[in-house]
Amino acid sequence: MAASEQIEPFDWQRILWSEDAPPAFLGEVALRCVITYLLVLGALRVTGRRGVRQLSIFELSIILALGSAAGDAMFYSDVPLTHVALVFVVVTALYLGFNRLTEKSVRFSDWLEGATVCLIEDGLVDMKTFTKQNLTQKELFGELRQHQVEHLGQVRKLYMEATGNVSVYFFPDAEVRPGLPIWPEVVRNSQDQLSQSGTYACATCGYTAALGSGTHQCPRCANQKWLPACTAKRQA
Repeated sequence: MAASEQIEPFDWQRILWSEDAPPAFLGEVALRCVITYLLVLGALRVTGRRGVRQLSIFELSIILALGSAAGDAMFYSDVPLTHVALVFVVVTALYLGFNRLTEKSVRFSDWLEGATVCLIEDGLVDMKTFTKQNLTQKELFGELRQHQVEHLGQVRKLYMEATGNVSVYFFPDAEVRPGLPIWPEVVRNSQDQLSQSGTYACATCGYTAALGSGTHQCPRCANQKWLPACTAKRQA
């Protein structure tokens, strides 16, 4: 429709039927949907049975590319199905080829899919590694709470996997140490002026120390906000 033509509101002929294609074209649309849907299913079978959250960035980009190709082919009359099939073949071949390369080269795998990194060790956040991730403390603590973690002193190691999932390893109850509490209502009450002596945890990296009243700077991250350290045992 030309830009100069006036559009008639609620024109059901225009809303329900294309001006360029006859109603019988709906049959072709249905056929296109069946064929492209089968192509998508075939491609997904190649990538395996992993869930969406387990997909790497590379795998997710492939799914998006195939979805775009499949969507266009379903109802655009000027998109030949042979072209779409070629897109699926090439993208699937790329997936298989890149998979082979990631198996042979750790460096290539880390570049393509991201490397597994350790964010917490012995109850302390590795700030140098953490600041390089596209992750906030709020998101990290949210992940920990889903593993029934109450404070960082319960965590021996936490890894951020290439898929974005976290793997958490815990101290035995007998080895749990004082740590930074991660409950939201507690975290928001961090203080930079301590009113009394006690064992406190740095509100940024989790470093714990016996501190007197007054102002203190964390020797690990230079943060000046603290919270009373928690010593609770983990209850799964």
